[in-house]
Amino acid sequence: MKLLNGEGITLGTCYYPEHWKEELWKDDLRRMLENGIQTVRIAEFAWNKIEPREGEFDYSFFDRFLDLTDRMGMQVIFGTPTATPPAWLTTKYPEVLNVRQDGVPYRHGARRHYNYNSRVYQELSSRIVEKAAAHYAGRESVIGWQIDNELNCELSEFYSESDTLAFREFLKKKYQTLDGLNQAWGTVFWNQTYTNWLEVYVPRITCSDSTNPHEVLDYLRFISDSCCRFAKMQSDILRKYIKPGDFITTNGLFGNLDNHRMREESLDFITYDSYPNFAYCLDGYQEKDLIKDRKWSRNLAQTRAVSPIFGIMEQQSGANGWNTRMEAPTPEPGQLTLWTMQSIAHGADYVSYFRWRTATMGTEIYWHGILDYSGRDNRRLSEVRSVYEKMQKIQNVSGARYQANVGILTDYDNIFDSQLDVWHGRVEKTSQKALFEACQLTHTPFDYCYLDHVNSVEELSRYQVLFYPHATIMDGHRKELLEAYVQNGGTLVVACRSGYKDVTGQCVMDYLPGMLKEVTGTDIPEYTFISPAEGRTVKADWDGTEIEAAVFNDLLAPEEGARIAAVYTSSYYEGTPALICHPYGKGQAYYFGGAFTEKTAEVFLEKLGVKSPYRELIQLPESCELTVREKDGVQYLFVMNYQKESVIIILKQPVKDLLAGMEVQGEQTLEGYGTRVYRM
Repeated sequence: MKLLNGEGITLGTCYYPEHWKEELWKDDLRRMLENGIQTVRIAEFAWNKIEPREGEFDYSFFDRFLDLTDRMGMQVIFGTPTATPPAWLTTKYPEVLNVRQDGVPYRHGARRHYNYNSRVYQELSSRIVEKAAAHYAGRESVIGWQIDNELNCELSEFYSESDTLAFREFLKKKYQTLDGLNQAWGTVFWNQTYTNWLEVYVPRITCSDSTNPHEVLDYLRFISDSCCRFAKMQSDILRKYIKPGDFITTNGLFGNLDNHRMREESLDFITYDSYPNFAYCLDGYQEKDLIKDRKWSRNLAQTRAVSPIFGIMEQQSGANGWNTRMEAPTPEPGQLTLWTMQSIAHGADYVSYFRWRTATMGTEIYWHGILDYSGRDNRRLSEVRSVYEKMQKIQNVSGARYQANVGILTDYDNIFDSQLDVWHGRVEKTSQKALFEACQLTHTPFDYCYLDHVNSVEELSRYQVLFYPHATIMDGHRKELLEAYVQNGGTLVVACRSGYKDVTGQCVMDYLPGMLKEVTGTDIPEYTFISPAEGRTVKADWDGTEIEAAVFNDLLAPEEGARIAAVYTSSYYEGTPALICHPYGKGQAYYFGGAFTEKTAEVFLEKLGVKSPYRELIQLPESCELTVREKDGVQYLFVMNYQKESVIIILKQPVKDLLAGMEVQGEQTLEGYGTRVYRM
């Protein structure tokens, strides 16, 4: 059976044999199998169970558990236990600890408190991975390995002495000389020039918390590099021992990390940890938010950008919370199913619930699993069984690829820059939210595309329209890809604040939008934040349709061959261009002078001919999400209702309802939190 091989969609759960008496194991495994759970993940926090004291290895605990899984036919994903170093390790080698920016170490007692660059931690991590893989990888029930757990979760900044030493080496390799470093970081500003490598540190606390932004950009790249190297160190060891057909993965998408590089170097595929119930946390609930738990479709789209077919290592099954933070309700009847189908609809062929039994001790006593503290059968277990029965009816969806005509471009340079630059971050956050919501509410499937991991224009040509909201940092490779995409017939849309920085984060002295000037046919003689005195709203007219140009406005002028598509209708630049359209080769590029709102993004989708591509087939209310997966010329439409009330959907053509096992057409009732899967 195994996983993600295109031969089926399967369920799993996270299990912690070290938390429970051994006499519970067999019955737990039996109950899992009876309810459709065929895979368990284990061991990711259990270093002490293999190496209880330095250099002393004991494999008997997990051998006993794997003896059971071998006999009972339960598949196992084995986690490398490096996310939680043992007390004996952090006590003897305190240099392995991560450190706050003010120099205070993160002490033993939680998780993810180590740093990637400690030589000692690298050596001891390599050894525990080597020992575990050499002993357990050959076991019949072990089908794959998870590296660490949620890399860069909890902490994604590192300020230990080991990190400073490694940062210097990273910079030496990148710039070769201090002159190169000083040039890239613009250190003549505020007399920051370095004359010795020993003067260079990871970012430290400065006046007004305003560390050199070019240094910080390189530091974020360094964190990503450190994490990727740590993952590759483990993957290289595991590759020596895993059986043919077994896989290596890790879980989660977290900050300051090039997940594409990590997957390309170290993983067979990525898995994501999906917790939509965060939308209902008591301290974060937003009544007026139309999207709520649908936001996790955005995260799933990000995951799909890393791995077109992926897995869910931790899927919400119960209430989430710690004793120190996070308070949330138990998922209502149907929501566990809804969120499972949400993951599958976006490309997941494996879904593993967190967790089987709710922990009775520790920080996560309120992060509930399928079963509560007593372990008795309950409503959520019954729902898992129901999910399994539904899965049997849609097995042919396995291996099907998500379909989209719209792509949203991004790249790690601009992601990192938007974190450290508040001018960039404000427009980026606004537009990314707006584009996602517009696609969701108009039932327009889309993909994220990371331009720094696109190797050829053919990868972009599958999209009719590409949005690159705020391509602040631009380089030659990305420029060439964008120009080739438009020349080949694509439609590119970029927005304000594009092209004004180089890869160091320094502002270019070219006429803006810099490297994007040729493809967009646009000149930007002036720009401004929208003044609060304007009411923070500036409108534009696009052939009689009013749109908002939000947050920041570039004042535009068309170059030769370009035309004005929309003009500002307010502020002191009323009557000047707000949108430029430039025919280029077989395609066209648009430069929009503002950030997107959801309604503005919807207008772009409509006018560019990509809004609601399945409207001739199906009519849906906004509360429903539509996704499409395709395999061998067959399309599978997933329709998910995120509200608790029933809704009416209208099928305009006959389709096969896979869950009902019958052909349907016309008006259909979709129950609250319900899902339908239609085959075309």
